[in-house]
Amino acid sequence: MWADARLLNACAGTLAALAAVALLYAAFAALGRAVLFPLRELEVLGTPAHTTRVEIERAVAGFGGDFFTADLDALRARLERLPWVRRVEVRRIWPGRLVVRLEEHVALARWGEAGLVNVHGELFAGRLPPEVAAQLPLLAGPAGSEAEVARRYRRFGEILRPLDDSPERVILTARRAWQLRTAGGLEIELGRDRQEPVEARLARFVAAHPATLGRLARAAQPRLVDLRYPDGFALRVPEWKG
Repeated sequence: MWADARLLNACAGTLAALAAVALLYAAFAALGRAVLFPLRELEVLGTPAHTTRVEIERAVAGFGGDFFTADLDALRARLERLPWVRRVEVRRIWPGRLVVRLEEHVALARWGEAGLVNVHGELFAGRLPPEVAAQLPLLAGPAGSEAEVARRYRRFGEILRPLDDSPERVILTARRAWQLRTAGGLEIELGRDRQEPVEARLARFVAAHPATLGRLARAAQPRLVDLRYPDGFALRVPEWKG
């Protein structure tokens, strides 16, 4: 056998071919593992008011993939878990950049004992310094009523505008009754929506105010107005006795 040159050449050729195939396979395997189009930059557009650079860096730490394989939905979900981030848009910019646009919550009011409601009536977990939070109105209601309470808060504000007053606190009770306190210190019991919405009762009160309460001396202004009556309202004036 070893004297057969033709056979030896054939064996050598076969081994060389097998070695070439093995090398080619190894090369393709390494190529598959290599990052050909690495992500080199993540750009955040704008200057977030409440979300810090450190929070963003922590949220994206360990995020993997290259320009084509990076899971943008996963990145979006990571960033939207930050307390002040409401919505995130992510897009690819060739050859190795991701551009992120953050939409932050805009606080409309405090919600209950803790938490904030944004201008869309959505509850979120952001925090504000106590002195800043104290300047926001207070809204409260059963779980899931945030959007409705925020909408009524705006509507009550529109109705009270002719009195140069505004809502400071709006509460929807468990029995679906509305309670309102104005920035001027007036407590208003609106009751529940029945044949007419509570806004209609408040509007009637505002319309009647100049000819009724508006004529009272400042010291005799009421502290509580009960609008739960179909054809009028009741007052509580601390200075009045009997």
